[in-house]
Order: sequence, then C-alpha cells, then structure tokens
Amino acid sequence: MTRSFEVGLGIRSDHPFGEYGRIAVAAEEAGIDVLSVFADLWFQPALPALLEIAGATRRVRLGAACWNPYSSHPYELAGQMAALSIASQGRAYFGLAKGTWLGDVSIPQPRAIAHLRECVDVVRLLLSGDRSGYEGEIYQVAAGVGFRVPLPEILPPVLIGTWGRQTMAMASKVADEVKIGGSANPDMVRVVREWLAAGSPARGDAVGVVVGAVTVVDEDGEAARAVARREVAMYLAVVGELDVTVDIPQDLLSEVTTLVRADDHDAAGALIPDDLLDRFAFAGTPDHIAQQLHALGEAGVRRVEFGGPLGTGDPLAALDLIGRRVLPAFA
Repeated sequence: MTRSFEVGLGIRSDHPFGEYGRIAVAAEEAGIDVLSVFADLWFQPALPALLEIAGATRRVRLGAACWNPYSSHPYELAGQMAALSIASQGRAYFGLAKGTWLGDVSIPQPRAIAHLRECVDVVRLLLSGDRSGYEGEIYQVAAGVGFRVPLPEILPPVLIGTWGRQTMAMASKVADEVKIGGSANPDMVRVVREWLAAGSPARGDAVGVVVGAVTVVDEDGEAARAVARREVAMYLAVVGELDVTVDIPQDLLSEVTTLVRADDHDAAGALIPDDLLDRFAFAGTPDHIAQQLHALGEAGVRRVEFGGPLGTGDPLAALDLIGRRVLPAFA
C-alpha cells in the first residue's frame, strides 16, 4: 500500500510541562506528520504546549484543534498564531471551530458561521500586515492599526472543525482543511468531499478532509477494541447523530447513554458492535488499523489524526508501535 495522506497525533492539554516535548519528539521519530493540541474547556490553554512542541521538533506541522471565536477575539488568536508560526519557523496551522461546552461559562454562540468566516478574515488580515482595516457584520478593525511584532512570511493554512453541511459550504470558500472530530468513517469522508465540492465548485475539491478519533492499538486486538469501546461509548450519542451515513438504533443509543451516565463504561462499550466501532475509532492490531487507514485513503482523506489513549498501557509504547507496524505498511 502507498500513503496519499498525512498522519497526525492529537494531544490533550493535560500533561505536565516538559512532557509535551517528549511526546512530540517520539511522534516525529515515529513518522507522524502533524501534531495537534486540543483547545478544550477546563484544560490548559493550547499555546504553551504548542510552543514547547515547536521548540522540540524540526519537521512536523502543528496547531490547535481548535480555537474558537467566542472566548478569544480574532486579534488575540492572530497574535497567538504569529507567535506560534515564528517559533515553529512556519510550520503552524490555524485551527478554528465553533467551540463546545461554552454554555457552562455563559458564553453564547450566535451566528456561528458568520463568526467563523469573519474570524478567518480578520486573522489573515492581521497576520499579513495589512492595515487597511476591516468592516464586518461582527468584527471591525480600524484602518492604520496592526501588530508591532514579527509576522509569518507565509500565512498559516486554515483548518475549520465542523460536521455541519452549511459550515462546510462556508469552509469550502475560505479554509484549506476541514476536520470531522470523532470519526474514522470512509463513507463520511466521501460525503464531506461532496459537500465541499457543492459549496464551492471553484475550490471545494482542493480543501482537504481531516478525520480524528479515539485510537487504541495493541498486538492484542481484542484488548485494544475493548478499551476503545469504553472510550467511544462516552461520545457515541453525539457523533452518532452527526454522521449522516450511519443509522444507529435509538434504543442502542439510549441504553449506551444511560450506562455512561451511571458510570458503567464497560457495559456501555460492550453494546457497541464491531462495524459501528470501526466508524468512530481506530482500534485493534497494527494490521487492522492499517486497513482502516487504507480505506480512508481510498475515500480521499487528506489527514488521519490519532487521538488518545493510543494504547492499552503506555501511550509512548503505542506510538512506537504505530511507527514500527502501522505506518511502514504504506512504505
């Protein structure tokens, strides 16, 4: 098999500082192409981890997956991107999404598509050094103002995270990539590619599709899949309703959700059948995961992003297994 897509690693921002660099070096040595730090509510901000990763690596691209335009103004995001792009010598990408759980801190999220579109406009304007100003419906930048720090020589590529068709249509006009989080489904990749092409016949085909999901790889495939089932059970009700290519019985979703709320994750995961698990996780032996990647490549994915916990034990050992047994299948 040959590989026509990138492979990334998603990192949750809950590690001690100093650990991000160690993970990043191991990932780069394993052959990973892109490192993403999740910018989730109630975790450490993504930027410090990303700066540590930038200093520890030389090849991988890196970025937050994803920042949102509600808790941070575009000028703040542009400043963070300027710092990350300079620190990484141009290897940074700009990840943006509506954001999740912001209602828990009383941050409303009206007009998401307009916020995302104008945020991209403002960030690009400021990073390019353009001081002509911006007059949007949501954001305005006065003429004559701009950063007084070094700016990237090349604008970072833009990734927009979404499952929504309307947001995909907007992204087809302004983004370089779109990401559907919590998916390992080749059929959904094909649907997204159709949505992007319909949203912008002129450039939609050039926008890359990224998928990312829970990953558990182990020589003991059944053990790996048991761990993955527990992880997937926690978000199946959410992503299951977003994936238009699968029809999950409502009684199954209800039972899984009830068991998760009762903190019985083993029982909840045991209800998830094999074919459904493969739609929402990378789980099993190295050979099985290589087959999943091959199917995604055939569907036209641009990047596959492995998420935690990576293995049944030490995540760095699992990362080493990916480097030794999964990626070489595409040499």
